[in-house]
Amino acid sequence: MMSSSFNIYRVGISFVMMCIFYKSAVDSLSELSPQKYFSTLQPGKASLAYFCQADSPRTSIFLEELNEAVKPLQDFGISVAKVNCVKEETSRYCGKEKDLMKVYLFRGNILLREFPTDTLFDVNAIIAHVLFALLFNEVKYITTLEDLQNIENSLKGKANIAFSYVRAIGTPEHRAVMEAAFVYGTTYQFVLTTEIALLESIGTEAIENAHFYFFHCKQVLDLTQQCRRTLMEQPLATLNIHRFIKTMEAPLLTEVAEDPQQVSTVHLQLGLPLVFIVSQQATHEADRRTAEWVAWRLLGKAGVLLLLRDSLEVDIPQHANVVFRRAEEGAPVEFLVLHDTELIISRVEGNTHIEEMQEDEDEDMQSPDMDIQDDEVAETVYRHRKTQLPLELTVELTEETFNATVVASDSIVLFYAGWQAVSMAFLQSYIDLAIKLKGTSTLLLTRVNCADWSDLCTKQNVTEFPVVKMYKEGKHPVSYAGMLGTEDLLKFILLNRISCPVNITSVQEAEEYLSGELYKDLVPYSSVSVLGLFSPNMTIAKEDFTKAGNYLRGFVITGIYSEEDVLILSNKYGATLPALLLARHKEGKVESIPFANSRVQDIVQIVTNALLETFPEITVENLPVYLRLQKPLLILFSDGSINPQYTKAILTLVKEKHLDSLTPCWLNLKNTPAGRGILQTYFNALPPLPLIVVVNLHSGGQVFAFPSEQAITEQNLLLWLKKLEAGLESPITILPAQEWKPPLPAYDFLSMMDAAASQHPTRKEPECTKETNMQKNDKQQHEDKSTIRKEPVETLRIKHWNRSNWFKEGDKSFRHDNKEL
Repeated sequence: MMSSSFNIYRVGISFVMMCIFYKSAVDSLSELSPQKYFSTLQPGKASLAYFCQADSPRTSIFLEELNEAVKPLQDFGISVAKVNCVKEETSRYCGKEKDLMKVYLFRGNILLREFPTDTLFDVNAIIAHVLFALLFNEVKYITTLEDLQNIENSLKGKANIAFSYVRAIGTPEHRAVMEAAFVYGTTYQFVLTTEIALLESIGTEAIENAHFYFFHCKQVLDLTQQCRRTLMEQPLATLNIHRFIKTMEAPLLTEVAEDPQQVSTVHLQLGLPLVFIVSQQATHEADRRTAEWVAWRLLGKAGVLLLLRDSLEVDIPQHANVVFRRAEEGAPVEFLVLHDTELIISRVEGNTHIEEMQEDEDEDMQSPDMDIQDDEVAETVYRHRKTQLPLELTVELTEETFNATVVASDSIVLFYAGWQAVSMAFLQSYIDLAIKLKGTSTLLLTRVNCADWSDLCTKQNVTEFPVVKMYKEGKHPVSYAGMLGTEDLLKFILLNRISCPVNITSVQEAEEYLSGELYKDLVPYSSVSVLGLFSPNMTIAKEDFTKAGNYLRGFVITGIYSEEDVLILSNKYGATLPALLLARHKEGKVESIPFANSRVQDIVQIVTNALLETFPEITVENLPVYLRLQKPLLILFSDGSINPQYTKAILTLVKEKHLDSLTPCWLNLKNTPAGRGILQTYFNALPPLPLIVVVNLHSGGQVFAFPSEQAITEQNLLLWLKKLEAGLESPITILPAQEWKPPLPAYDFLSMMDAAASQHPTRKEPECTKETNMQKNDKQQHEDKSTIRKEPVETLRIKHWNRSNWFKEGDKSFRHDNKEL
């Protein structure tokens, strides 16, 4: 372990590798005797030697890779050599055979590190390992979210962080990070991890790829505030990291008053476009806030400048509010009229990926209509059709292998259809699940393509796609009925490791269960643990609770206690038997609910309601659950985590029963970007955040906004809500009632067939007339049915709120309230 910092500008480093003598060693790799080698060592410089006593063909590949690493390491001031052992000279590195399979790293004559040669498997691994060892203080390796939070908190107001995730040490991505740390390690704190769970905590979707983030901590002075995080969207390579960091160092926003064609910034030098937000004196402050917001969204993608029209000598068209300049030399400046900031973002991102789009257009020229789907899931699948999924992480089953596989081991089976969009979209989530469970689960993840094995799917009672079933020896398969996403399916699998309900046999075990200690590894996936208390003679009540527990299997932890001393627990928690004890682990409290004469469905409903959070973060996945409460939504919109004072104010109002008629919640625009579309629908432009609105979706569609000039406090909120109740506030907008229809009309296949048939010369007129009449009748019946069916029951993904897709999973009881959120 090194204690001193590695300074690339003060200390020269030489890197010497001791290896077995190889006759065909290339000229660029120095060969020294042990005595000569040690005589060349200099204080402050590093060296690594592998003494060899005889020729060995095993080292040929290794030496080829080492030779490839010589020039790059020399560029970093690191020399490379190999040392040949001779009988006349003795050295402890020329001794045992096992020593000849290691690489030794020195600084001066002090040994710093030794590596097994099999870890230096190629040139990337050699360079990555050497720099990683020498840049010990510049690059912190972490494994947990707590480690990352500690580093982040310690650097707030002091320095920024370059955070990277790589799949393994020694990969090309790891080398790229270490080479960047060699250059920028004295300016930024580099943090490295290989833990997927840590990457997921940041909110990254494509967890199978390497990632590089820039944490803007230096400007954060409030320790409770999270550092802004900017993701590098390009592949993790040395040049891309260099360009990305350079854009992070550039000013976020620059004010200019000169011809846009003459402006030069670091962004143009790096091949990135410039976006000029045109401003004038009267609206300067508002324009600057807009420009700063756009600059944060485009950070690393484009340079953003505020162009002062009033002091500009060059004329700009009066209607233009945005000027766009591409990085290509000689490219004309474009004057645009864009009233939506999202259009600015799309303009830049579309220009960045223009080459990729042109390739797609060339391929799709023969089928121009295929890139516009009447279903968002189908469109998403089509857009990502070229993405290759690592299907080898799951086992493909056939009619011949199915029974033998599910009998031999506990298995999760995905039944899907290769032709169906929802199936193919969910297949990505299923592969992500396989990545998470790799090496940690005894369950075998398998899949069956029902398009190929329809008989097998029929035998397994698969009537819709996709379907996930869990097969365990000696038990009936359990079907998954949750959201089609990675996290929900992971929760289902982990919670199914235990029986449901769990049979608790002692008061002590019951206390451990309620405290979360009994199943502490599952508590993150079930914030509430349910314990049913029964007297031994309450047979029917216990049977109903057991059935309810089986129904809730995979969604919440349930337990049952019915021993003779059950009164100890019922007296302690003030419960009248039979009763439910709800242990809320986040709050650290236990509450009791009596349920005498409650049947299975009543128990399920009680537990389901108990799982709802008091002040939840609204997401695409959980919105339908809260809509079923049939209450207006009080939504706090935030661009990131919310201020604890806001949470305290709202929870106080909840505790005092002032919000019983509302569903209080908050929406993080970073986690749910569709929130921007909602706010633009409400306000016609993105307003300053944070912002509170009340939305009455189920009657009237009114939207009320809390005054932005007022602080979000308990007193101000209560006064505003009383004005709402008294009808003294006017809505900022009223959402229209409208049907949810596909963006494109459906194909009328009968009319198409009729049109084709009418042009057929051999067809007889009477037959044609008769068939046409039948088709008209069928078409009329089809149209009658279509007026009854207003929208599909559920959807997999929701991308644009303004298309009203949020409510497709809502309860049937409010489907007539077809309003846009």
